[in-house]
Amino acid sequence: MADVRTTSILTCPNCAETSRETMPLDACIYFHECGACGALLRPKAGDCCVFCSYGDTPCPPVQQERGCCR
Repeated sequence: MADVRTTSILTCPNCAETSRETMPLDACIYFHECGACGALLRPKAGDCCVFCSYGDTPCPPVQQERGCCR
């Protein structure tokens, strides 16, 4: 199995600001507040977390192909 990445660069869909965030190995992050514009990011329909919707790397459970940790 490939190594699991635990950081992802989130891009705000509102202002395009980026931030490097650490992803938990065993939990989904449903909300993230943009540090630049204050927008509250939520997962897009069909995605389990903000990393899968707005990150350059999906969350660790999805990387491991075992689905999210709901």
